[in-house]
Amino acid sequence: MIGPVYPFKTGLSYYVGLLYRQLSKNHDVTLYSYTMQYPKIMYKKPQKDYEDDVVKIDEAKFVLNSANPFSWISLARRINKEKPELVIFQWLHPYFAPCYSILERLLSKDIKVAYNCHNALPHERFPFDKALTKFTLGKADLVIAHSNSDATTLSEMMPKLNVKVNPHPAYNFFKIKDMPKDEARNILSLSKDNKVLLFFGLVREYKGLKHLLNAMPEIVKKYPEIRLIIAGDFAGGRPAYDEMIGNLSIGEYIQIHDGHIPIPDVEKFFAACDLVVLPYESATQSGVIQAAYGFEKPVLATNVGGLPDAVDNMKTGYIVEPLRPGLIANAVTDFFDNDRASEFKQNVIDSAYKFSWERMEKCLLENLEK
Repeated sequence: MIGPVYPFKTGLSYYVGLLYRQLSKNHDVTLYSYTMQYPKIMYKKPQKDYEDDVVKIDEAKFVLNSANPFSWISLARRINKEKPELVIFQWLHPYFAPCYSILERLLSKDIKVAYNCHNALPHERFPFDKALTKFTLGKADLVIAHSNSDATTLSEMMPKLNVKVNPHPAYNFFKIKDMPKDEARNILSLSKDNKVLLFFGLVREYKGLKHLLNAMPEIVKKYPEIRLIIAGDFAGGRPAYDEMIGNLSIGEYIQIHDGHIPIPDVEKFFAACDLVVLPYESATQSGVIQAAYGFEKPVLATNVGGLPDAVDNMKTGYIVEPLRPGLIANAVTDFFDNDRASEFKQNVIDSAYKFSWERMEKCLLENLEK
């Protein structure tokens, strides 16, 4: 396997670590990670966090520099000496196209290549991103997409590509203490009578937080006890949201936890909430949904990208059209008015295998044999 892992502080590093653990149960797996994942010009904040070691892989070998061709050649030689049956790459962004495509082409012809595709194309498009994606993924033996929309995009670009769909597995490692809701709310100074919504993760324009904020005045009229927790890194963009909250006069109903959320601190937010909200304007998939399912929490998401593949409308949550604050407010009202928490929670539990790492392993290995 090739990909980021602890101490890199991205959701992808959690994914790689958990997939490694699953595959290692039944197979001999070597995990190669980065000495440098992104150059500082692309990712100016610290890329590593040595406190988030819940998904630490002691056996990981840190040898790959994404911008150093000599490290690509060296790694290819190491892999060829090991003579594996399969090499698994993680596809997140065309930035990695030179590194991965050259590395892939240096591998022995009898070694199969698979990609886990996390974004077929980047959220922020740029010239030649399609060409770079096709050049890199086009020769793979298998590409696993985590959404039907990504699978369609890949198949349209590369009709002969072997593309399969498997849902993004759940992130259940955040549930460290099995914290009761009352305890989590005490930590966050919330009442047991509050109705709590959670927006979690990096705050970016395409994630549509402004639409959730615009829905809040209508929700507040119905439920004065409502509280919205916003937990994630605003990356310097918070002033615009603070101004919006002030203009909407909803400040007293909102808690903001601005910054990177370490793994040990994640649990209290999900344990405290009733409903996780993803008001995205665009998306391919979201690890936030998988984190929510790890806590058996229902999700309100928009009908964009792969989100409808992960949320079963009126069963594990709600799917509403994007850019429509009124529809968000209607779904929140339906959830609380009809007391759907227990019903939706049971549906999330019943769908556990669909979002399991065991199913991911099965999809990967069975489709390689065809």
